[in-house]
Amino acid sequence: MKWIYIAHFLLLIRLIVADHRRIPTTLDGPFLPVTRRFDPSLRRGSDDLPLDHPRLRKNVSSNFPEQIALAISTPSSMWVSWVTGDAQIGKNVTALDPSSIASEVWYGKESEKYTSVRRGLSTVYSQLYPFEGLLNYTSGIVHHVRIDGLDPETKYYYRCGDSSISALSKEHVFKTLPVPSKSSYPHRIAIVGDLGLTSNSTTTVDHMVKNDPSLILMLGDLTYANQYRTTGGKGASCFSCAFPDAPIRETYQPRWDGWGRFMEPLTSRVPMMVIEGNHEIEPQISGITFESYLTRFAVPSAESGSNSSFYYSFNAGGVHFLMLGAYVDYNATGAQYAWLKEDLSKVDRSLTPWLVAAWHPPWYNSYASHYQEFECMRQEMEHLLYEHHVDIVFSGHVHAYERMNRVFNYTLDPCGPVYITVGDGGNIEKVDVDHADDPGKCPSAGDNIPEIGGVCRLNYSSGPAEGKFCWNTQPEWSAFRESSFGHGTLEVTNSTHALWTWHRNQDMYKDDSHGDQIYIVRQPGACSPTAKVASVSILS
Repeated sequence: MKWIYIAHFLLLIRLIVADHRRIPTTLDGPFLPVTRRFDPSLRRGSDDLPLDHPRLRKNVSSNFPEQIALAISTPSSMWVSWVTGDAQIGKNVTALDPSSIASEVWYGKESEKYTSVRRGLSTVYSQLYPFEGLLNYTSGIVHHVRIDGLDPETKYYYRCGDSSISALSKEHVFKTLPVPSKSSYPHRIAIVGDLGLTSNSTTTVDHMVKNDPSLILMLGDLTYANQYRTTGGKGASCFSCAFPDAPIRETYQPRWDGWGRFMEPLTSRVPMMVIEGNHEIEPQISGITFESYLTRFAVPSAESGSNSSFYYSFNAGGVHFLMLGAYVDYNATGAQYAWLKEDLSKVDRSLTPWLVAAWHPPWYNSYASHYQEFECMRQEMEHLLYEHHVDIVFSGHVHAYERMNRVFNYTLDPCGPVYITVGDGGNIEKVDVDHADDPGKCPSAGDNIPEIGGVCRLNYSSGPAEGKFCWNTQPEWSAFRESSFGHGTLEVTNSTHALWTWHRNQDMYKDDSHGDQIYIVRQPGACSPTAKVASVSILS
């Protein structure tokens, strides 16, 4: 009989191990809040890479393309962007002539056999300051070409540049994404925010490359060029602390060029969809803002009917993505809200079952940093996303990781989106470690004022934190949080299940290791308007 007991014991052990390895799903929630504290053996941050670093310095002659990047235009077309010429920085700068060099992309389905060519537009921008001692900048020539007629899930080889002067890039290759369909999805989507250009940023990008994404969502705060004076030198983790006498929030624009080179090995073969963050504001002469962001990136704004690079939408297989702007008007009376309402009304969930939204600052955030900073935006827009059953919301801004339970209006709700903050890309400002519910860490009235937009501080009206601005413990809507650098991946497996994985940088060289992993499960029938009404009737 002894062997029977041993066999039962071994079976029990196997079942326990199997259950431990089982990936949880959102149907198992809501989860009790969990905090994994910052690992003190790690550094909270690192300095920026210098511009003469091999991954940041210019390695082509003036007329040849560099900083090559792809972005989705439509399911059958792609934007190709690059820079030629030499940027200038100094007291007096003269803009280059964009018409001095052509913008061409030669492409085809076989290597070195290009059956199509498309031509596009080119432009330059300047960052100018009316203050004594500050240096001005004018960019190289920025090119944007839209190539079309692309077949889905197909490899294309391309060169970009100007063939008339034999100044084409080396050959690059990309694979198109699936067409909208409930049965076709991108292989893997990488999501990262607040990346910067530090050694931690390098680890993040290398980790992304290792994970082999077919699409990248970049959630704002890209280069942190505004952590510098216009004269360059050493960047600071806190600009106002290091440079209290600066007449304006300066930027060192060559950091943008370094970032474009840094990202090119990835973005020249994988489309990257960007949205603006606060570090892209970059004020200059005459109140001009966002000039770098608006000039350097092509996004499908016209294609999605927004006509603004601050907000737009696109499809990738069976996923409809909403990229929203937090640093432009988000009020219900504004253009962005009207566009969003129209865009949502057109979504066909039989073709794109998944609805994913992204913007820079989070609405739900239990860290002290940026706590309730964009409460005004939440109050204006949240109900619209909820009514249209948005499945997942990604944000950055907070330099840490946090995944929420499904929530609506600060109340646990099985039909609310899963909000995820992944602003831990590795930038110079360091990782955030304090929580608003930690003793003595609840922000004061003067903290967390947004650069653009109003202030709508809110005390909770019910629950354990009733009447308070901050919880005394981790809020019930916060399922898991950890202070560490990293990025996330989303693998949509079918019309109801998507695997979300948060990859910590310190786990890069470990096999099958991750900081957080869960299947996000859609329940379209359970969260239909009819089902919601029935549920309310039963509860009442």
